[in-house]
Amino acid sequence: MSFFVREILFPIHEMFKGHNTISALKALEQSQWHSREQLSRLQSEKIQDILNYACARIAYYKGLFESKGIKPCDIKSAADLKMFPFLTKEIIRENTNILKADNGANLTKSNTGGSTGGPLTFYLGKDRISADVAAKIRATRWWDVDIGDREAVIWGSPVELTKQDRIRQLRDMIFLTKLLSAFNMTEKTMSEYLDFLRAFKPLHIFGYPSSIYLLCSYARRKNIRLDNIGVKVVFCTAERLYDYQRELISEIFNAPVANGYGGRDSGFIAHECPEGRMHITDENIIVEIIDPEGNPLPANNAGEIVVTHLMSHDFPFIRYKTGDVGVLSDEQCPCGRGLTVLKSIEGRSTDFIITPDGKIMHGLSLIYVMRELEGIDEFKIIQEEPDLFTVNIVRNPLFNDRSEEVIINGFRKITGSDIKINFLYPLKIEAEKSGKFRYVVSKVQTPYTKN
Repeated sequence: MSFFVREILFPIHEMFKGHNTISALKALEQSQWHSREQLSRLQSEKIQDILNYACARIAYYKGLFESKGIKPCDIKSAADLKMFPFLTKEIIRENTNILKADNGANLTKSNTGGSTGGPLTFYLGKDRISADVAAKIRATRWWDVDIGDREAVIWGSPVELTKQDRIRQLRDMIFLTKLLSAFNMTEKTMSEYLDFLRAFKPLHIFGYPSSIYLLCSYARRKNIRLDNIGVKVVFCTAERLYDYQRELISEIFNAPVANGYGGRDSGFIAHECPEGRMHITDENIIVEIIDPEGNPLPANNAGEIVVTHLMSHDFPFIRYKTGDVGVLSDEQCPCGRGLTVLKSIEGRSTDFIITPDGKIMHGLSLIYVMRELEGIDEFKIIQEEPDLFTVNIVRNPLFNDRSEEVIINGFRKITGSDIKINFLYPLKIEAEKSGKFRYVVSKVQTPYTKN
């Protein structure tokens, strides 16, 4: 059945939708073994192509080229992109219509979930969609799973299904993919999910790390085995994957965990290979790391991730500020691929806290305080002000009178200040609108939150 889906049904499906995914995938499977120099030349060709197209067809970029006094031919390589202005979410919101190509047809409207602010609406052309789908398939093949292999997806899904959602359900059924909603992770639904997984026996699982981790935690508490159902790999994406999540997920499924990084807006940026490195999709995407002033940073330095999607002609994402923080590497992966290595993804800018004395720290430092305590089933930390936090905790009977004191002392030791903490005890931590769970949210602006 997998062969029939992969070789017959999927190509027909993509051809019917007007996508060139199959040819794009074949090209990617060859180019991943190219040298850095070959990939750089390919990027330069694609930079010229998208800039020429943007200057000719995109009203916003026509005006930008004129106002900045530059021409597409002035930008010949990835290094030259630094002379081009950034694209931000605010700019997209204010210029959505004039960011579309004047000859664009049958564009797909899309949006982000708005977990770090208001939702962002934008458009995707068929080449952009094909490129991202092909990049994802290439990455899954690194782990010996492919189109048509049984897949369980733990993701955001609507309660009320539209006609389009029902078509997608039918497609997923044909392609042996089952969607498990991340919007309603109650004990009842998680019990049902575990029963389904044991019967379905997926070869791979894909979804939010927080939701998969929550399911694995429930399985451990209930002593339900998932290590014998044949899962080859668990793919995590859309959120930061923490080490403690990776460890538990891998243990429960007896399978490796592969991290992926990207977004509906920014595209399929990078994916982990079996050697443990995150490879950027260099053929389609250029990644820059910048400091708070917007200056490009060399490898091994943390800064905001800026993306240029080279296949986004109909609605260009050129030097798009993602709001994420990461580090590039200059190493060559032992797997032999020439693709650039993304050393780490530190998280979104709002996953960082800023102390009263101005020091920026990753929220993981506070997460460790919570994880070392018994008595906490779920939690969410919100930094309201530099010296004020709200901590939401779903308690179990092991939570005691000293637990609050331990948290307060731990937070004060890490931040180095006499912070105040308000404790709330809900029965359940609600997911974001997107279905994701965020453990730390800061409302305090850091240098990376400024456009």
